[in-house]
This record gives sequence, C-alpha cells and structure tokens, in this order.
Amino acid sequence: MVKDVTDNDETKRNATPSDEGNLVSLATAGLKIGVLSFGGPAVQIALMHDEFVTRRKWLSADRFQHALSFCMLLPGPEAQQLATYCGWLMAGVRGGLISGLLFILPGALIMAALSTIYVLYGAVPLVEAIFYGLKGGVLAIVLQALWRITQKALAGAFLKGLCLAAFIALFAFNLPFPLVVLAAGLLGFLFAPNPTGVPEAPATPERLPVSKQVSLSPLLLKGLVLWAAPAALAALLIAPDHILVRLSGFFSTLAVVSFGGAYALLSYMAQVVVDTLGWLSPEEMLDGLALAETTPGPLILVTQFVGFLAGWRFADPFAPLTGALLAAAVTTWVTFAPSFLFVLIGAPFMERLRGIPALRRVLAGISAAVAGTILNLSVWFALNTLFTHTRQIQHGPLDITWPTFTTLDPVLAVITIMALGLTLGARLSIFPLLGLCCAAGLLARYAL
Repeated sequence: MVKDVTDNDETKRNATPSDEGNLVSLATAGLKIGVLSFGGPAVQIALMHDEFVTRRKWLSADRFQHALSFCMLLPGPEAQQLATYCGWLMAGVRGGLISGLLFILPGALIMAALSTIYVLYGAVPLVEAIFYGLKGGVLAIVLQALWRITQKALAGAFLKGLCLAAFIALFAFNLPFPLVVLAAGLLGFLFAPNPTGVPEAPATPERLPVSKQVSLSPLLLKGLVLWAAPAALAALLIAPDHILVRLSGFFSTLAVVSFGGAYALLSYMAQVVVDTLGWLSPEEMLDGLALAETTPGPLILVTQFVGFLAGWRFADPFAPLTGALLAAAVTTWVTFAPSFLFVLIGAPFMERLRGIPALRRVLAGISAAVAGTILNLSVWFALNTLFTHTRQIQHGPLDITWPTFTTLDPVLAVITIMALGLTLGARLSIFPLLGLCCAAGLLARYAL
C-alpha cells in the first residue's frame, strides 16, 4: 500500500513511496478514477476525495483541499490537475504523471472510439442507452460526496457563509470564476480565523526540493520541449500550415488561458472552430459536447472530438481515419501538457508555503469558494441531467439557470432515487451501482 503521507512518524514521512508495488497501487487507484469519472469536475473531484481521502486514507482532507485550492487557480482542467497533484504527493513526479495520465486515458480512448463510430456510422443508440442510465448513478455519487467534501473543507460559520456567497455569485449572478476566487482569498486573508494547530509537514520536499536548479529549470525545459514536439515535427515533416500545426497552436493557446475550467471557454471555442475556422458544423459541435458529457474524463476532451473531425476533413497526406486519429492525439497532447507542467512545477512551492499562517487564511477562503464552485457545478449537472430543457432568468444583475419542470425525465429521476437509496442506504460500492444503473438505462430505452 502507498504510505500515508499524513503520518506524523518521521521515518514514514521521509520514506519515498515510489517502488514498483506502490506505483502499481497508485496506478490502480488512478485508473479506477479515470474509468468512473463521468459527469464533469464535480463528480471527478468527489471521486478523488473518496478514493484518496476516505477509502485509502492516503491524504488528509486538509491536504486534499489545499491541493484543490491551488488547482482551481490554474488555467486548464482542474480535476486532471488535482489528480496530478495527488499523485505527486504520493510518489513525486512519476506519481503525478501516472495519476494524471490515467485520469485522461480512459476518456481519451473512449472518445477516439466513439468519434470513429460517429464519422463512419453516426449516432449509436446502444451507447446512448448505456450512458443514459449512468447519469442517474453519477448524480447520486455527486450528491453523496458533495456533503463529505463541504463538511470537511468548511470549519466555522465564516467559511460556510463564504461558500454560500461563492455559490450565489456563480449560480445567481454568473460572476467570473477568477473574480470569485480572488475575492474569497482576500476575504479569507482579512477575516478568516487564524489556523489552529501545526500544519502537516510538506510531503515531498526531500524528494523534490524547491530550487531553480532541481524543480524549475530541467523540468520546465523538458516540459516545454515535449509540449511543442508534435507541432514542430508536423511543421518539419509535412508542412508549416498543416492541420496538425494549426490544431497545436490553437489548443495550446486555449490551454493557458482557460481559467475556470472547460465551461469557461466552451462557447468561445465553439464559435471559433465553427464560424471562423470551419473545422466542423454547429450540429457536429453539439454532438461532440454530448459525447464529452457522457464519457469519462474531463469535459475538455471535447477538444479531441474537434481535432478528430478537423483531421478527418483535412487529412492529406494521410488517409482520413489516420489523419483524424493523429489530429485527435495531437489535440489531446497540447491541451493537457501545460496542466502537467503547472502542477509539477508549482506543487513543491505550494507545499513549502503551507506553514505560513497568512497564506493558510488565504487558502481557507479559496477553499470555501472552491466548495461553492463544486456546489454550483453539482446543481448545474443535476439540472441538465434531470430536465430536458432549462431557461435563463435574467433580471438586472440576476442570471439564473432554471429548469422547465414539465420537462423532468421521470425515468431518470427514478434511476437517480434508486441509486441514492443503494449508495446511502445499502452502501453499495461504485462499480455494482453503476452497473445496475447501466442495466436500468438499457431497460428504460428498449423495454419501456
């Protein structure tokens, strides 16, 4: 078993859990999260909390929340960055790479398979039916895990109130996510109670010391070279204006400006790739979003679908399917490579700063805002799962997503209630729960 990094015993804390057996344990946990991570960042964060904190007890709730707060401040998919950070805490750079890659890999492979089916055969009803049932199970998991996360992250009335304020700012007023987080950090610095007790010792400074020579220069240089390699090779071996080069440039830019997660940049991306670049049609963009919503992994994997279709249409000198798969791989690579860099370079600094009381107050405020963000994403997921149509209610600064109650999906509501009963009452584990939900989805689509 991977060693518990929160253990106060000096020998255990300074040990390096990076031998083959421990990495296998970490890979097993990472693959499980990657396979089950349907439903967007709220679900994925909940799964990681359940796996790393609740079940395996590898990380404390405080350290997990500290990592999550940092990842929420970074551009790119916060859930994938959190998986990388947790892996880094357990086994250094190798652990971060293993955990982060396995979080992406299942969804990327499934998206590639479904994209291939899409261009060759169109929509597949059987796949849609399976994913239909999964939505109810995933929603139940979110509702169960949300309570655990918020209870452990919010100590005291001030932080609970800050969480509620962040939720209202995002849900009711649609304020920019970075503004909400920065305001919460400032309020935490000014008004949060001073942290009590001694913070946990940094988990990995002995393995990865914070210095420009060790942590920054070589890792940054290698990361930048690997990030740019696909575009450079395509420009040299094919043509400087080939679709692989254009995809690399566009999605590399998006990767470093996408603060607030995938939801913050989807509308802009859709407009550019459809109206300006003409890589796919509006209908295809909507189909890609639907595929990304129903497959495991971060929602930003919709970029892989966009790259796939662009590569299919502009495949020369390759065959269409070869060009599509290469374009999908390049798009996924340049989208996620910066996230690995941000975490692996920034995490050692964040760990060294954990003992500063002022910073801990700032991070306590950010953690409260993050909990409000997770609540907002959970409500968004529930509304879009259980109701066919939603509408925007706008009145002055108010901008609220509200369900059309007559469009409630009664079958999916029943599946969700059933899943809630099984996970809360019977304490059924995740795999059997989701299997039953898949069966219920198939039954609903083909027998009712």
